[in-house]
Amino acid sequence: MLVLAGIVVVHITTIILLLVATIDNAWWITNTVSTDLWGKWVLTGSDWHYTNLNNYPEEFLQAVQATSVLACVFAILALFVFVAQLFTLPKGQRFTFTGVLQLIACLCIMIAASIYTAELHPNDTEGGYGHSYVLAWISFVLTFLLAVTYLVLRKKGE
Repeated sequence: MLVLAGIVVVHITTIILLLVATIDNAWWITNTVSTDLWGKWVLTGSDWHYTNLNNYPEEFLQAVQATSVLACVFAILALFVFVAQLFTLPKGQRFTFTGVLQLIACLCIMIAASIYTAELHPNDTEGGYGHSYVLAWISFVLTFLLAVTYLVLRKKGE
């Protein structure tokens, strides 16, 4: 029972990290610009102003946005499926679907962070990756570990 509670805590933590990574405005930061997946904040004088992401390749940006949102959706869905499977399915069949959903979430956030790395700031010399970008990669690791854990738990229940 303690293992299952720990898994739920890690799963909820992963969902929170995915949501923060997707929503917060710190994927790429400089002294005067803070960029997220949806727009950027530019420091003008002493005020921050929100602007659109005009100089980004639209097809890559949309791919990052879509896969980040899908990662959140699949991780949240996996938590609900985990709870439902815990009480409805017999041992040996419990966590397969949850593990698959977590693998899909893992793949989605990996795709988002990889495209962002390779296509959106490859030649920028000023600035660096912000905490949202780092949280996306941490979420990737956690979703992968959760997926493996769910698949191992399925095997232990047989």
